[in-house]
Amino acid sequence: MTWKLTLPCTKEEAEQLAQDISIMAGLDQPPVLMTSEETADRWRLDAYFEKKPNPSEISALRALVPSAAAASAAPERVPEQDWVTLSQQGLEPIRAGRFFVHTPAHRGEVPAGAVALEIDAGRAFGTGQHETTTGCLIALDRLKREGFVARNIVDVGTGTGLLAFAALRLWPGARAIASDIDPVAVEVTQENALVNGVRLGRAPGALDTVTAPGLEHPRLRARLLYDLIIANILAGPLISMAPSLGSALAPGGRLILAGLLTSQATRVEAAYRREGLRRRFSIVRGEWPTLVLRRPL
Repeated sequence: MTWKLTLPCTKEEAEQLAQDISIMAGLDQPPVLMTSEETADRWRLDAYFEKKPNPSEISALRALVPSAAAASAAPERVPEQDWVTLSQQGLEPIRAGRFFVHTPAHRGEVPAGAVALEIDAGRAFGTGQHETTTGCLIALDRLKREGFVARNIVDVGTGTGLLAFAALRLWPGARAIASDIDPVAVEVTQENALVNGVRLGRAPGALDTVTAPGLEHPRLRARLLYDLIIANILAGPLISMAPSLGSALAPGGRLILAGLLTSQATRVEAAYRREGLRRRFSIVRGEWPTLVLRRPL
């Protein structure tokens, strides 16, 4: 049997949960989280545990939705199911620039001339459905159209590996590495690489993967400087990582930042301006901007 715990939440909290659940990563068996809209101003968080959650697990869950501080929460038993897959079944394909991101159910629907990437419903964030991921894909497509050439790429907070795969499709001879603080995301990235025909390894044209926060790993530091850095995370971590990401970008390189809300864009950009980077362009999808910055030559 599976145990379910339900809490009310706000739209903003639901959107943040789509980006970062690192507070749950320290649990032995992290729950599967699903958010849904009940009314225009009321959302719900459902958490599915493999066993009855203990008080510390319930407290960790409550920390994700501060607006529910006064709400009661009683775990209930439900029939065992693959809740992650069920939550993402029926996801429609996404067209972002030249990219067509789809699940296996839509494998036969790839438009002529599109760059197809297959990401199954699974355990990590980044199916292409969220506006931040779509914005990054559009930004990559625009960089390619503008004639930018990436030779050394890093995807920080890779999730499913989707953005790293997209970058290698555009610049197939580049060296590329993808990192995530969550070892499950790194495992999922490796699985998705095989599905998409992306070679794993450290040679040009292949994708290396590491579990690490930010650029804190010997293999990540050994590849400095990068001419393309992709970081689809959250505003807070992006601001705190500005010195390390900024110093890791080569002159003339591009830095793609996403995971921030429109109201946070000024603060995020200011942090990177202090590191000498300047905005090249931005992609705005709803409330989610994607910033493309450049280090001057």
